[in-house]
Amino acid sequence: MSPSTPFAEEAQKLGQQLSLSLQQLSALGVPSIGTTEHETVLRGDGFRLLRYVSKATRNDRPAVLIVYALVNRPWVLDLEPERSTIQRFLDLGLDVFLIEWADPTVSDTDRELSDYISRMVKESVERVCDLRQESAVNLLGVCQGGTFSLCFSALYPDKVKNLITMVTPVDFQTADNVLSQWVRHVDLDRLVGCYGNVPGAMLNALFISLQPFRLGSKKYLDLVDLAEHPEALATFARMERWIADSPAQAGRAFAQFIGGLYQRNALIKGKFVIDERIVDLKKIKCPVLNVYGLTDHLVPASASRALADQISSPDYRELAFDGGHIGIYVSRRAQAEIPAAITTWLKARD
Repeated sequence: MSPSTPFAEEAQKLGQQLSLSLQQLSALGVPSIGTTEHETVLRGDGFRLLRYVSKATRNDRPAVLIVYALVNRPWVLDLEPERSTIQRFLDLGLDVFLIEWADPTVSDTDRELSDYISRMVKESVERVCDLRQESAVNLLGVCQGGTFSLCFSALYPDKVKNLITMVTPVDFQTADNVLSQWVRHVDLDRLVGCYGNVPGAMLNALFISLQPFRLGSKKYLDLVDLAEHPEALATFARMERWIADSPAQAGRAFAQFIGGLYQRNALIKGKFVIDERIVDLKKIKCPVLNVYGLTDHLVPASASRALADQISSPDYRELAFDGGHIGIYVSRRAQAEIPAAITTWLKARD
């Protein structure tokens, strides 16, 4: 029997630590996410509108309506009590609303992008206005939801007081946009014709393939170091649940978004059409805060910064965060900086 080597001993130790971490993860069970207390204030076809509970009188606080992307659940904004953008907003004195998209069914394959922007977002905005007895809202659009918010603000400028975009693509064909380069030549008619609604698992695999080591092997190597840290293990489990839970995409809306924006870059060219109306970003004249990540691999900073030259607002500000697409929501530094900066900006203008 050959004598053990330092390498073999180290490998055995790592294996034992990984096994311990996995045992502890298993004991945690299915982690809860999105647990900040809320109520449903509107149910519509394809969505529901949530309002988060606050101890203070909510109508005395500035309100913000969050429009999240379709491709993931919004609960990364409410991952756990210590990593919750939504809870930070509440603590800082905002009245928080959020649109939760429903999973598309087989009968929703032909649902169009206009259904989301001109119907669901519009109905949510009108409900917030009714509850608040106000004529316009503060919108906070996240990623794809930010693009939706830009479109809505251009089509219905009288309905938006202030607009915050967060890791939002505007120019979909910047040189450093790897995702754009990958999907630019996809045959969308064939894809939707094959699947109907586009499977979330397929899209999730695409996102992981953009950073295969970091989003694949590396996180499990990092798991080795968490065996002695139950709180960090719980956070890991919540992130894993959020990443794995990717909803399907309504086929026609998906094709319209990818084809119109990633393949033809129609928004920045002034050729993007919603409900037979051109989305003219120059019609956005309200105050705008554009928040983006400097190391974002899905929405490069250049894709977001393009907004500055597209709108007519005399009050345009940018907030650059030294982090990535997910870290801008959940990292401890982001939790300390981003909600506070957004709230300060909003309160100064609301």
